[in-house]
Amino acid sequence: MTSATEVRQGSGQMFDAIAERYDLLNRIISLGIDQRWRRLTVAALELQEGPRVLDLGSGTADLALRIAHTHPDAQVIGLDPSVNMLSIGRDKARREEIDDRVKLVEGDAQALPFDDDRFDGVTIAFGIRNVPDRGKALAEMARVTRPGGRVAILELSEPRSGVLGPLARFHVHHVVPTIGGLISGKKEYRYLQKSIADFPPPEAFAELMRESGLEVLEVTPLTFGVCTLYVGTPAEAQ
Repeated sequence: MTSATEVRQGSGQMFDAIAERYDLLNRIISLGIDQRWRRLTVAALELQEGPRVLDLGSGTADLALRIAHTHPDAQVIGLDPSVNMLSIGRDKARREEIDDRVKLVEGDAQALPFDDDRFDGVTIAFGIRNVPDRGKALAEMARVTRPGGRVAILELSEPRSGVLGPLARFHVHHVVPTIGGLISGKKEYRYLQKSIADFPPPEAFAELMRESGLEVLEVTPLTFGVCTLYVGTPAEAQ
């Protein structure tokens, strides 16, 4: 039984503990490829003029800032349960002088405080695997995205086949927690390794998207399947 003071793995409190070195760790662990993955995620939204975009699991706001820079007329809201991660994100937005267009708020992806059909696009990068009820979060994304708008989900995964599968699995199981522990001094990177390994295969997650009210438009493996980009749109009412 979990005690009242024990921090749930994958929670906002857990990420509070590693917030200061989170960006550095992402760059090292992904060899910098995570920035390319984010660019592809923004492009997948196919945003038009003056878009309103919601970035869930926004953390230190890397993806929210990328959206704002790519679309100078965009208004972006970033939502995350980690207070410390959001604080770092706000500092970055101020330094880049786009804090007037990027608003970061604390919140839960499973219960979004926004009206139906509010956004032209919704994103979440490396965050859906940390949500306790993924189906509920996906249903919320479908609810707040306008008809014809897009939901883009970027998530790490463990390749289960292919020539480079064993190398990728070695990276996830050994390199990620080892480097994470050395740099951050935190055991949380053991959770990161486990959460990647436990995430459902792409076809299973795509099916969950459908069950949650999203029409799946695209499932694209990136970098030999280490990461997958899922793109959907709110399903039409039957």
